[in-house]
Amino acid sequence: MYFLPKCRRESAVSCGIVKSLLTLAFPAILEQVLSTLLQYVDTAMVGRLSEKAIVAVSVTQTVNWLIGSVFFACGTAMLALISHNLGSRNYEKLKTLARHAVLFAVILGVLIGIIALALSPFIPVWMGAEKDVAGQASTYFFIISLPMIFRSVSVVLGCSLRAVKDTKTPMFVNVAQNILNVVLNYIFIYILNLGVTGAAIATAISFTCAALMMFAAFCKNKLFCFKTSEFKSQTGLYGARHSDTFDSAIIHETLKIGLPLLASNVASCLGYVCFAALVSSMGTYIFAAQSIAVTAETLFYIPGYGLRTASSTLTGIALGKKDRAELVSVEKISVILTLSAMFVSGALLYIFAMPLMSVFSSSERVILLGGKMLRLVAFSEPFFGLMVVFEGIYYGLGRTKYPFYIETFSMWGIRILFTFLCVKVWHLDLSAVWYCMIADNVFKASLLSVPALFPSLRKKMLLF
Repeated sequence: MYFLPKCRRESAVSCGIVKSLLTLAFPAILEQVLSTLLQYVDTAMVGRLSEKAIVAVSVTQTVNWLIGSVFFACGTAMLALISHNLGSRNYEKLKTLARHAVLFAVILGVLIGIIALALSPFIPVWMGAEKDVAGQASTYFFIISLPMIFRSVSVVLGCSLRAVKDTKTPMFVNVAQNILNVVLNYIFIYILNLGVTGAAIATAISFTCAALMMFAAFCKNKLFCFKTSEFKSQTGLYGARHSDTFDSAIIHETLKIGLPLLASNVASCLGYVCFAALVSSMGTYIFAAQSIAVTAETLFYIPGYGLRTASSTLTGIALGKKDRAELVSVEKISVILTLSAMFVSGALLYIFAMPLMSVFSSSERVILLGGKMLRLVAFSEPFFGLMVVFEGIYYGLGRTKYPFYIETFSMWGIRILFTFLCVKVWHLDLSAVWYCMIADNVFKASLLSVPALFPSLRKKMLLF
């Protein structure tokens, strides 16, 4: 299926695409690696307080993930639309999209923020928090929800910057946010002795600062640049009519791309909640091994996500150019690079499985069980990479319905269904559960790549 270009021109184009992919992917990969490491430190700082503090901070984590998925869906839609228009060199439309990106981010932030604040007393209870923890968890969730508008702005504008090949700015902003959060955690938790409330304040401040930095960088970008007075006039702050503020076609395109992606994230998130509940019923030390192994694996699939970001941007630009040859090259090279990176990642995960587990736990049985699971999943890392890169390609093309169907069916029809059978009916061990995870990833990777194998489907999905 994949072949080396024969002519010099094709070779030069391919080399340029490889360079662009790596240039865009490296900051995204570095951003996620540093952010993950700093989040480990952040979790450890809260964890030193007490077990109740850990629960208070983590019990609403799934809800926070769902909230983030709303902003990510909007940001991905803007990435697709902006990259398409960058490719077609429609610079006036880029400015219009930039204006809408800010408007969407603000509106979503306000709406989600109001809902989150209103529900903050109830969410910890709904998530199963005990009475002596629910109060702290509610306070924590309320405080980190206060700057929701800033959180929305940071995510949506970060995606918009990546759409115009600027992955360095989001990297610097997000790394700075995590460093600031760790520093403020130390001040508020230990020096001011505010405990969980201090951790929430630190998170809220870091969200706010990150959004201000992202907005400043967004406004300074040459492709998005607009004067403050011009922006206020366009957004209605000087009394512009609603019809002058919003473009119905852009709203329609954003919803068409963003809603299936949001639905996919919701289906996935709910699936993870059910999956975790099933594993937790297997026993404390088994769940501990499961949780730590999943955390340890995080670093090893980051290269795939970094290349997904790059492939989304370049795919969208190639589609905007209506350059079929470039689109083909971007997609093929993205797949090859991602598979290569994930082969290496899987090998490293297999080799360092036990040492990694020992970093997070001192329990010998947890280390042995978790290490065994990591060595199982190491063989499936290339499939995970294939799944991720094709997701990026679909997102760049603005085709989000197909990934939604696959994600929903595979998560619930394979991972959750067979995990339930393995745990509740057949009473198998944790290895069987991880085989269900692996089967889920392999199935999704296979179905996402199917359109690339058949000419009729390729044409229909605009893949090649």
